[in-house]
This record gives sequence, C-alpha cells and structure tokens, in this order.
Amino acid sequence: MGKLHNYYSQFHPVVWVLLAGTVLARGASYMTLPFLAIYLSRSLELHPVLIGITIGISPLMATVGGFLGGYLSDRFGRKPIMIGALFVWVLVFFGFMLADSPGWFILLNAFNGLCGSFFEPTSQALIADLTPKEKRMRAFSLRYTAINIGASVGPLLGAYLALSSAKSAFLVTGTVYLVYSVVLLIVLNRFSITNNLASGERVTFSASLKIIGRDKALGFLILGSILINAGYAQVESNLPQHLTASIDNAVFVYSALLSLNAVIVVLLQMPISHYVERFPTMQVMMAGAVFLSAGLLGFGVVNGWTMAIVSMFLLTIGEILIFPSSSYLVDQLAVEHLRGAYFGAAQFRKLGHFSGPIIGGFLLSEAGGTIMFGVMASIVLASIVFFMLGSKVPARVPVMVKK
Repeated sequence: MGKLHNYYSQFHPVVWVLLAGTVLARGASYMTLPFLAIYLSRSLELHPVLIGITIGISPLMATVGGFLGGYLSDRFGRKPIMIGALFVWVLVFFGFMLADSPGWFILLNAFNGLCGSFFEPTSQALIADLTPKEKRMRAFSLRYTAINIGASVGPLLGAYLALSSAKSAFLVTGTVYLVYSVVLLIVLNRFSITNNLASGERVTFSASLKIIGRDKALGFLILGSILINAGYAQVESNLPQHLTASIDNAVFVYSALLSLNAVIVVLLQMPISHYVERFPTMQVMMAGAVFLSAGLLGFGVVNGWTMAIVSMFLLTIGEILIFPSSSYLVDQLAVEHLRGAYFGAAQFRKLGHFSGPIIGGFLLSEAGGTIMFGVMASIVLASIVFFMLGSKVPARVPVMVKK
C-alpha cells in the first residue's frame, strides 16, 4: 500500500483525473470515429471522395484550431477552455446520432476536430502546470499509455455496437463525454484550479504569434514531427490496402496488428520511458525515428504473419519513443505564460496526418506498396535532420534535457 500511495502522490489529483478521463474518453471515441467511414458508406451511400472529405476535415480543423485553443487557455485559463470544449464535444456526438445528410456530418466532424484541438493542448498544458519538471516526461508517458488503453478497448466495443445499432455507439460516446465533463468540472472546482495557472501576465494573440514564430527550435520540432506523422499515418490509411494485396486474411491480420500495437504500448510505454529518462530527449526522438522507419520498411516487404508482427513491433517502439518525448520537448521550450499556445502550435504536426494518407495513397496506386513504404520510411528518417537542427538552436531552456 505504501508503494501504491507513493506512486499516486507523485502527481496532482487533477492529473490523475485527466489520465482516467483520457482512458474513458478515448475508448468512447474509438467506439465511433474509426467506424464513421463505414457508417457513411452503408447508411448514406456516400461517394468515397465525399467520405474522404468528411473524415479529413477533422485533422484539418484540428491543425487550424490548435494554436487558437492553446492561446485562449493562456488568456482566459485552462478550465473554461477545457470544459467548454468537452460540452461542445458532447453535442457533436449526439449530433452524429441525429444527422441524416452529408453536410451535417462534415460540419459535425469539423467541430470534432476543433474540440480536440482546443481540449488536447490545453489538457497537456494543465498537466505540465500541475507537475514538477522532473516528472513531466513520466506524466506525458502515462497519458500516452492511457490513450492506448482506450484505443485497445474502444474498437471492440464499437464493433459490437455497430452490429446492433450504429447510432447507439454515438449515444454511448456522447454520454461518456458528458459524464467526463461534469466530473472534471467538479474536480477542478474542488481543488480550486483557477483560470490562470501559468501566470498572471496577459499577452495578445499577435504577440503570442510573434514569440512562437521566433522560436526556431519549436519550428524545427514541428517540421520533424510533421514528417513523423506523415509516415505514421500510413498505418490507418494505406497499410490495410497494402496488406490486402500482399497476404491472405488481410482484414483479420490488420485487426490483430492494431490490437498488438495497443497492447505493446500499454505494456512497454512506462518501462521504456523510465529507461530513456537518462538520455537527452532529442536523442530519444531520433532513435524513435529510426525504429519507426524500420517498421515502415518492413511493411513494404511484408509477405506473412511473421514479418507483419516484427514490423508492427518496430513501429510501435518508435512511437513509444517519439510521441511522449515530443510533448515533453514542447513543454521544455515553452515560455511559461504561453505554455498553452506552445502546445497549441505543436498541433501543426497534424498536417502530417492530413497529407500523409494523400501522398501515400498516390504512391501506392502509382508505384506499389514496396515503393510507397520505402519513400515514407525515408521521409520519417529525414525528420532526424530537423531534430538535429533544433537541438543546436540556442534556446532559453535546453532542448536536450539530461535526467
């Protein structure tokens, strides 16, 4: 019991609520959003291009809204932005349940992206606000683990609900987000989380843009992260198509690979994070790029179960090393009273999620899967150049942090 208490006490109670809420909210969203394309195709019989626009509008709006949401959280406080985004998110999922035309789905998914871009950077900034610097890398690793716990359970529940009633999945998801909103509001009030945690200093939107625009280290980190995300996006977009043409029982294999990915993250995220804390964070990012690239190369020549599993293992180790480290580096670079804006600006990395499937899809159709994955692996490796350049920029705080 003593060890359990010590482990719990290393983070603020609000941080634990955010982590628990991440498991439930991500699990609920994974019950619906991965099946949205199937729902639009079967229920509304939409053209694939229109389905692509509907799905793609979410990461595009998240890219646009990320910096604005982060800035507003610095200007008006974490609490109103987070709670406001959550309650609008509730309306979005209930809206999906009632929508009956393409226009409504496009509008609702655009708001889905905006809500995520407001809530995610603000919640990360709040975690950093409430966590000592020496423990923030561990907190971000726990957050990533929580995301993957939700990702491992949500699709299974979503598949079950889809067989009975697709709209019931939207209802369940909206209800979970409503409960999360109310609980988080109560907890924030209980611990007197005020509207301005980072600083009483107020900075205008244009001034925030100028400050962040001059931060070359952040710019290089975002550019490298865009390349990373462009490669990683192939897992959800073009990998299933490539597997269909390469191996038998591709649908089952792909489903098993996604489950394997989530399980590996849940089991290995914290042990690996504890181990790499002794190394400079930027070096951890570079190592992650190598592992991720190796996984993509493996998928390019996949010819059966064994190669597929090895490739997914390598790719998963890469994401374990990269994504929590990226959040930690944003925190290290952030100007104290603009932490939310910095996390919001980091949402520009989602340009990789938007462009990656388009580039990969073109290469897959024109040159085949082996060439496509080879090119995307090279793009991921190119991120190392930007990470190296970022590490050499004289900064207000060190870009590479030794534990």
